[in-house]
Amino acid sequence: MELEKGVQRWIVDISNWKPSPHHFNLAITLLPFHEHSSITRFVKLEDRKRALVSRLLQYALVHQVLGIPFDEIIIRRTPEGKPFLVCDSVKSGFPNFNFNVSHHGDYVAIASEPICVVGLDIVSHSVPVNETADEFIQCFSSYFSNLEWCNIFSASSSDEMLRVFYRYWCLKEAFVKAIGSGVGHKLDDVEFHHINWDNIFVKLAGKELKDWKFWLLELEDNHSVSIARGHPWTAISSYMTTLKQTDFNDDEEHNTGLHLPNPSFTFLTVDDLVRLWGNDISREFLVSDKDEIEEASSCIEIIRSMK
Repeated sequence: MELEKGVQRWIVDISNWKPSPHHFNLAITLLPFHEHSSITRFVKLEDRKRALVSRLLQYALVHQVLGIPFDEIIIRRTPEGKPFLVCDSVKSGFPNFNFNVSHHGDYVAIASEPICVVGLDIVSHSVPVNETADEFIQCFSSYFSNLEWCNIFSASSSDEMLRVFYRYWCLKEAFVKAIGSGVGHKLDDVEFHHINWDNIFVKLAGKELKDWKFWLLELEDNHSVSIARGHPWTAISSYMTTLKQTDFNDDEEHNTGLHLPNPSFTFLTVDDLVRLWGNDISREFLVSDKDEIEEASSCIEIIRSMK
């Protein structure tokens, strides 16, 4: 089915990607110049890596799914920070192509939808330092409903309490990112219900939203990822103006989008993304990456031989 091509789930584990400065700069130059400052503004290398891979994913996915040449892709951001594709002249065959990205801990990911709006969130289950789990979670009390708060503190252990907290947080973030509001939304009005974290649904200010679906997945090394898929009319005004279609005269079209299969994530490497550019810079990147790996392997062998 053609619409299913618009439903993509890509993810990159950046924990083992350790680029040299030259290697990193080559990857940046694949992107439009206006994207560079959004990467280099970070001081820590890990933050720069996440920002870079997030941008690479966006351009690579748009190119692969819609077939737009890289130098013709225009991605902008709403005032709230949600990326969107400027595609007035693109005949994609998708009524409402949109995507969302997330990065936290070891992972950077992207999800796209052809009709419904999509939100994505990754959260690393980090353990609080110099405070108990109870003390850490209490700082976020205003973001949860009474029901969610009760479920968090009913957990059987501190570890389980943190796990439940992060799962709720992950779902809330995916929802508010889908509608375009981000963390500025009143999160305690967004209340999630579930049966053992399946059959998930949301109530907004006490009213169940029927036109939404949610998925919560667990990744290795204590990471959770959630995906929200919902009706475009729910989007806030600044994001709604970027969408092609928010009203559906025929509910069947929207229902088709809502019930499309939710595929598993495709795990990719930075090399996989860069290879899609197919230009001189990407070829230099891939060759330098191979050379760096071989050089590192040689160093390891020399050190082993000295023991």
